[in-house]
Amino acid sequence: MIRKTAFAIPALAASLLLASPLAQAQSGKLKVGLMLPYSGTFTALGVAIENGFKLYVDEQGGKLGGREVEFFKVDDESDPAKATDNVNKLIKRDNVDVLVGTVHSGVAMAMARAAKESGTILVVPNAGSDAVTGPMCAQNIFRSSFSNWQSSYGMGTVAAKQEKKKTAMTITWKYAAGEEMTNAFKEGFEKEGGKVTKQLTLPFPNVEFQALLTEIAAAKPDAVFAFFAGGGAVKFVKDYAAAGLNKTIPLYGSGFLTDGTLEAQGDAAQGVLTTLHYADGLNTPRDNNFRLAYAKQFKLQPDVYAVQGYDAAQMLATGLAAVKGDISKKAEFAAALEKARIDSPRGPFTLSRSHNPVQDIYLRKVEGKENKVVGIASKSLSDPARGCRL
Repeated sequence: MIRKTAFAIPALAASLLLASPLAQAQSGKLKVGLMLPYSGTFTALGVAIENGFKLYVDEQGGKLGGREVEFFKVDDESDPAKATDNVNKLIKRDNVDVLVGTVHSGVAMAMARAAKESGTILVVPNAGSDAVTGPMCAQNIFRSSFSNWQSSYGMGTVAAKQEKKKTAMTITWKYAAGEEMTNAFKEGFEKEGGKVTKQLTLPFPNVEFQALLTEIAAAKPDAVFAFFAGGGAVKFVKDYAAAGLNKTIPLYGSGFLTDGTLEAQGDAAQGVLTTLHYADGLNTPRDNNFRLAYAKQFKLQPDVYAVQGYDAAQMLATGLAAVKGDISKKAEFAAALEKARIDSPRGPFTLSRSHNPVQDIYLRKVEGKENKVVGIASKSLSDPARGCRL
């Protein structure tokens, strides 16, 4: 009888160990919280990011790091005022292991603050807020997309150096993403000898552009650089052409001006030059396979947002593989990603010390319904990560 009891104690201990949080962390479902725009002007962007993320998960048999993935979704409504409450639904109510989001830079900042406070892994699949991988950088915060500076600096250098433009005006929504992108264009443009004469803004998500287009027409700069995305990008490009400005003042932009929008923009977008970390016509085996798989599964052509969602899942898988599914090992997870080479449809990239992609920035030209690659504006460009102390 004594022998039976002695055997039962280690057996009981073993069963308790198997039920421990550590064991569950390695074998239970991986809870992924998607906080994306499912309404408003950025709706299509949120859907593409989710599609891309789920495509990669499906390619891995529905698992990441050996763990089945369970999704929790919150519509962030592209509203910074609601962002803290929304992200806490995922962290505190749903107890997610990983946060994925978002598009709007102001909302992403609130997500980054919450991730720093809670220690939750955050992968940003779009929002380029410079601060996320700048002053807000942290061991548990990663980006699969770009910084706002990174997406637009090269367009400034190209406009001045290759296109030989001397003066330019910028136009965008008055919020973090727009201001950071137009400032990056200005930095690159003026570094190469150009001069930005005026920076125009209007409140987000206002799309009444007429007064500002009239101001541009009167000023007659050599070029205009714009950042808008989603529905706002569609209307701006069409209004710019309707005003006849595209015939006299070339329109440049960060790639979001024409990505995922060409169908709706039609002839108005033809010939527009943009810079971005993805383009049509890359024609690599990796990208061709991705585009085929995405089109087959979703009956849509992929865009940069889909690529960023796909790579967010791929980065998560890389980190989880290194820790055998135990996402509580934050330091080991981060170390694995810092050493990784991500085999992206955009082309391979690594992560900087601030966890932002180091990547080629393509120069693209709208031809038909494609943003055709015509060159590389910036090779292996790394964000300056100003203010990051990692």
